[in-house]
Amino acid sequence: MPGAYAGPPAHGGGSPGAHSPGTAPAGTRDGHHGGMAGLEGTQQPGGDGRATAARWSPAVEDEHALRALELFGNPAESEVSLPSRPESAATARRLAQVVILREWRLGPRTAEDAVLLVSELVGNAVRHTGARVFGLRMRHRRGRIRVEVRDPSRGLPCLMPVQETDVSGRGLFLVDKLSDRWGVDLLPRGKTTWFEMRVADR
Repeated sequence: MPGAYAGPPAHGGGSPGAHSPGTAPAGTRDGHHGGMAGLEGTQQPGGDGRATAARWSPAVEDEHALRALELFGNPAESEVSLPSRPESAATARRLAQVVILREWRLGPRTAEDAVLLVSELVGNAVRHTGARVFGLRMRHRRGRIRVEVRDPSRGLPCLMPVQETDVSGRGLFLVDKLSDRWGVDLLPRGKTTWFEMRVADR
């Protein structure tokens, strides 16, 4: 869409339909502030009078994650379709969390970073593509995980420079900083935006 997905793939070098990988710079985890671009406050307890301490406890969140898995399916087995609404960012985060921690049995730091990046990719799909639904797929190969978000728009995301004080527009910046590779694959109808992270398999 104009202004949102204008320009070439973030790391260039790709042609339409081509694999366009990104490589995170050295020291990828330095400067990670944990902010979520564009969907700030969507699932934050502050300012929501209905939020309670119990709602945000790990046990309650784990229950929500398992319920999301039952309702929408397992993105590690096949692509899961989610409605293109802001609240789907929370659903996608919970699905990623339960897959990484319970099914793949990876560490909490991996889960924390991957869940954040899932939220960023979903946020971009919800805000900028005009889609009714989007797809979430997760893959685990030896020493690496890959997360894909598919949407029907062929507009390409563009990595924009951000400042330390910026509170929005940090989505692809965080993806670039925290992932080992990321890119966009154009499809006959739409695209898949993905990231990969190296992991220590147990």
